[in-house]
Amino acid sequence: MAHDNKRTTGVLGLDPALDGGFPKGTTIIVQGSPLSGVDLMARQFWSSGEDPGTYLMLDSEVEEGMIDARKIPPEQFPPLYTGQRIIVDSLSTIILRDGIEEALRVLSAAHREAVRTSSNVFFILYSGIHKPEDEIRILRMADVVLELRVVTFVTEIERQLAIHKIKNNQVPKRLIPFNITDKGIELSTTSRVV
Repeated sequence: MAHDNKRTTGVLGLDPALDGGFPKGTTIIVQGSPLSGVDLMARQFWSSGEDPGTYLMLDSEVEEGMIDARKIPPEQFPPLYTGQRIIVDSLSTIILRDGIEEALRVLSAAHREAVRTSSNVFFILYSGIHKPEDEIRILRMADVVLELRVVTFVTEIERQLAIHKIKNNQVPKRLIPFNITDKGIELSTTSRVV
């Protein structure tokens, strides 16, 4: 059950881990490899409410309802932010194409818009392709930071969610296993005992 000041994530099992969902009026960074499910989480959040929100696609095929933002300058993004669930896919493209300073301006403008409208602006950030100092600057500005990890054992792949930062909330002290299903990402509700 979501609290009045929280918005559902759309991901089965994630709302309880975040004490009710994403805090309204925040910017969210979800970090991971392209194969970790970061895009699935973005789509689940985007489609989780009655209000369709805005999905700015900079990286991949533009699907129905999304805005093709590949040729839109980042300074023109804020007027496109409509609805309560806004996705920028991806912040990594802005960093690589326009530089870290432009990405920080985009994040700052998104934060102001989220606070003003009590919306959430959700950014995908791909792991391992940016300078560590640039990642630090980005992650410090965000209100919520989640990381999707893929750990490969000898014959098994384990997917783990780390909640690194959540505004005005305590951060869980453990990694949360998740699965990718035909419905998207689902957090495991049981823990493995070793």
